[in-house]
Amino acid sequence: MAAPKKTVAKELGQEKAGSPPEFSKEQEFKALRDMLLIRRFEEKAGQLYGMGAIGGFCHLYIGQEAVVVGMQMALKQGDEVITGYRDHGHMLACDMEAKGVMAELTGRRGGYSRGKGGSMHMFSKEKHFYGGHGIVGAQVSLGTGLAFANRYRGNDNVSVTYFGDGAANQGQVYESFNMAELWKLPVIYVIENNRYAMGTSVSRASAQQDFSKRGASFNIPGRQVDGMDVRAVKAAADEAVAWCRGGNGPMILEMQTYRYRGHSMSDPAKYRTREEVEKVRHDQDPIEQVRNRLLASGVSEQDLKAIDAEVREIVNEAADFAQHDPEPDASELYTDIYR
Repeated sequence: MAAPKKTVAKELGQEKAGSPPEFSKEQEFKALRDMLLIRRFEEKAGQLYGMGAIGGFCHLYIGQEAVVVGMQMALKQGDEVITGYRDHGHMLACDMEAKGVMAELTGRRGGYSRGKGGSMHMFSKEKHFYGGHGIVGAQVSLGTGLAFANRYRGNDNVSVTYFGDGAANQGQVYESFNMAELWKLPVIYVIENNRYAMGTSVSRASAQQDFSKRGASFNIPGRQVDGMDVRAVKAAADEAVAWCRGGNGPMILEMQTYRYRGHSMSDPAKYRTREEVEKVRHDQDPIEQVRNRLLASGVSEQDLKAIDAEVREIVNEAADFAQHDPEPDASELYTDIYR
């Protein structure tokens, strides 16, 4: 007898006993718009990179949009976000302006780091977004530090610290886990497991492939989450936020997700098949899931197209601004330098 055929859900480890909590129509519309903004922005960034308008590295978030959008839906004003280098989606989800993000990608004066940081180094204190970090795993220590500051100040803010399956094997991650649990710091460690890190399957690189268990030796609870379903992400985020605000210490959320593009724009992604990517797109695309639910609820195709048109206009305006905004003055070379 032939072995049972694996489904994409089984491959991603996303089989659940029940469906996630339903969204209201208002929540569905918000999730759709926010994820579409990230998708269209990243598509445009990819085009500009191909035209030579963006230099350096460029890591796109296409396919993973439900993770950061669902997490943000559970947060309040004052909660902090910090992540690695696949960060444009996180910025947009934190309500940073598309013009400022795109202008930073093209190295222009109107960028969030005045054109000096590029793709991996953008910040917004106003939006409580603390980067954008190019060193693998470095943001985990910093995100733990943000949580320590919250505990020290006696507020109830939570630090949401994102990192990938590749960064999960870094030593400083475990030092951070130990410290966070010892001091009961309000930090949610979100592991965005897109299965391939920089280009190596988790099955070849990680002895423990259930990343939700990575905090077990520190007594940190963990959850595996369908990171392609924004409702499942929001539900897990609600639980983790309540846990942290309640003074119980950190929690780990393993978001089982998938990136459609290579690790960066320079990666042809030959370590996986085109059929694998297309199957995930067809079966689990986070945006299409929301669109299909809205259509089933009676929303018209025309209404959904109007949302997409609005988002495309925002992105096109951002791209136009980012290509015509002046470059930084030469004097900027000497600012933001500390001895």
